[in-house]
Amino acid sequence: MTIGKQSSSQSRDAAAENGPGVSFRLDPGSGVPTYLQLVQQVEQALRLGYLARGDQLPTVKDVVEGLAINPNTVLKAYRELEHRGLAVGRPGQGTFIDGTLRHVGIAEQDALRKALQAWLQSADAAGLDEDGIAALFTSALRDFRDHHTAGRRRGGARKPGIVA
Repeated sequence: MTIGKQSSSQSRDAAAENGPGVSFRLDPGSGVPTYLQLVQQVEQALRLGYLARGDQLPTVKDVVEGLAINPNTVLKAYRELEHRGLAVGRPGQGTFIDGTLRHVGIAEQDALRKALQAWLQSADAAGLDEDGIAALFTSALRDFRDHHTAGRRRGGARKPGIVA
């Protein structure tokens, strides 16, 4: 598993770039605490199918050396993953994925990725820069979430979550 720093201008889809596993990268300009960035990246890797039950996360030492962060930050992230039922620490062995999150199959992911790439090209052609694209996407996602939540209150589908 690759571990590296990420500036705000670098690709945020680290797991896809580096294949199976998880690639920890930090975005110091995101405003998200470092430990939560690590937690979110593990969750993203689970959702995308890059991590599965039984996979080992990088050792605290490897993460600390690769990202130049405090070991307590990594420990806090790993404890949070344990609290969420996604990981388990094994003394002397490391931290392992112990839960899963629902995810879409590879074929469906590929189709969705191609559609999203086409949308991104359209947004670029319309003159949106990266921040404009992010703002539009965030707004649409918020509208979707609000509509989806309202549908659930009326007896619609449940939100995907942790699979035991």
